[in-house]
Amino acid sequence: MLLPPSETKSDGGAGGPLDLDALSFPELTPLRRKLADALVTLAADVPASLRALDLSERQQHEVHRNAALRTSATAPALSRYTGVLYDALDAKSLSKAERARAEKRLAVASALFGVVRAGDPIPAYRLSGGSTLPGIGTLAALWRPELEPVLAAADELVIDMRSGAYAALARIPDAVAVKVIMPNGKTVSHFNKAYKGRLARVLTTAAREPSTVSALVRTATAAGLTLRQTGDRAVDLVVTD
Repeated sequence: MLLPPSETKSDGGAGGPLDLDALSFPELTPLRRKLADALVTLAADVPASLRALDLSERQQHEVHRNAALRTSATAPALSRYTGVLYDALDAKSLSKAERARAEKRLAVASALFGVVRAGDPIPAYRLSGGSTLPGIGTLAALWRPELEPVLAAADELVIDMRSGAYAALARIPDAVAVKVIMPNGKTVSHFNKAYKGRLARVLTTAAREPSTVSALVRTATAAGLTLRQTGDRAVDLVVTD
């Protein structure tokens, strides 16, 4: 399962400073290093950082986080990202066995790291998928040639729950796209993240990992979610609240 990240991140962590070589998908290390260096350099100019990252004056703490990117504590990605989707996933309540499944089954898209596994140790940072770093260019132009081959190489069912800005960083032609809709068929935004979080939790805690779209639908349905296959590689997750 490939989840979107969140703009908000938890503070602190019990891990040591960022070690790019310790992250999954080592093919991405050179670009990760380039972006991390650019983000730290940009953080030395607070006004420029606020403009580039589309932040307000009240969000200067995000720039300070970026300045400390290489020295601050790290935490597993699944604990680092916060917000509605991650509240619904509720990783804190997972058992030890379920946590192990989460670290195997879940990955998170990232503007800074491309993609990380749930257990990868990362610091708090601020960089959005739609950002353009001075002297670097758009993240989509940078990530696509690096990230698409990595994701395309997955030899298992990929369930893509990314939002638009992060889907633009890499296309995954064979992934199963998840769309959250109302019973009348209209696409929703308010419940989108919460329902994707619920689905991620169901698939994380399931004893058996689905390997086909039909198995995915059966697993979600057995857990009380309304999931409908709409194409060979597409499902609709129906809001029922």
